[in-house]
Amino acid sequence: MQLAWLVSLLTWHNVAILVDILVIWFFIYELMLLVQGTRAVQLLKGIMVILLIKAISWYCGLITVSWVMDLVINWGVIALVVIFQPEIRRGLEHIGRGKFLLRNRVENESEEQMITQLDQAIQYMSKRRIGALITIEMNTGLEEYIETGIPMDAEVTSALLINSFIPNTPLHDGAMIIKNGRIAVAAAYLPLSDSKLIPKELGTRHRAAVGISEVTDALTIVISEETGEVSLTKDNELLRGMTQENYLKFMRSVLYKPTNKHDAAGMIGRLREVMQGGAEREKK
Repeated sequence: MQLAWLVSLLTWHNVAILVDILVIWFFIYELMLLVQGTRAVQLLKGIMVILLIKAISWYCGLITVSWVMDLVINWGVIALVVIFQPEIRRGLEHIGRGKFLLRNRVENESEEQMITQLDQAIQYMSKRRIGALITIEMNTGLEEYIETGIPMDAEVTSALLINSFIPNTPLHDGAMIIKNGRIAVAAAYLPLSDSKLIPKELGTRHRAAVGISEVTDALTIVISEETGEVSLTKDNELLRGMTQENYLKFMRSVLYKPTNKHDAAGMIGRLREVMQGGAEREKK
C-alpha cells in the first residue's frame, strides 16, 4: 500500500515541480555567490526598500506614492542593466565556461605566478625602503580609479613593479592597479580614509590603502618608505608588519579559488589565522 502511494507520487508532474524548484534554487545560489562582496549587495538592499515602500503604499491606499514607485521599478530595470553590466558579463562568462573546478585550478596557477612576482618585488623594495602602493581588483570594479592613472596594460613582473616605484620617477607617486592578472595602470589616485583609528605615524599611502578597502573589496599592498614595513588592507582591515610567510599566506587565501570543499575550508582557516595575527600585533 505504501509502495503504491510512493509510486503515485513519482508522476511526471511532481518530478517536474521538484526539478523546477531545484533549478531556481541553483540560480539563486549562484547569484548570491556572484554578488557577494560587491557593490551589488548595497544596491539590492536599496531595491528591497523600494519594494517595501511600494507594498506599504499599495496597502495603505497612497495612490501617488504607489504610482511613483511603479515608475521607479519600471525604469529601474533598465538602470540595473547599465549599473550591473560588469557583474552580468562576468556571470555569463562564469556560466558559459563550465567545469568550474578545473578552471579554478588553471586560474590558481596564474595567480601563483603573479604572487611570486609580487613577492620578489616586495622583498626587494622592503629591504631598500622603496615606498609602494599596489591594489589588486577583486569583485568590485575599480574603473573610476583606473581612469585616474597612467595606462600600462602590462604583465605583472617584479622588474616592472620595482622600476615603477623607484623614487623621483614619473610613476613613483600614486597606486598601481592590477586587474585580471595584468597591470592596468600606475600612478592612480585612491580615496583617502578619514578614519581616526589609523596611527598618526602612517602616511598618505596607508590612508589610501585603507580608503580603497572601505569602499571596495580590493586587496592592497603597502610598503613604507620610512621603515620598509609591509602592510596589507582588505575589507577595511589594516594588517601591519606582515612577515613574508604571513603576507604570502594571506594573498593566497584571498586570491586563490577553491578547487574543492577542503580547499575552501583551508583557505578560510588560513585567512582567519593571519587576520588574528594582525589584530594581535596591532594590540601590542
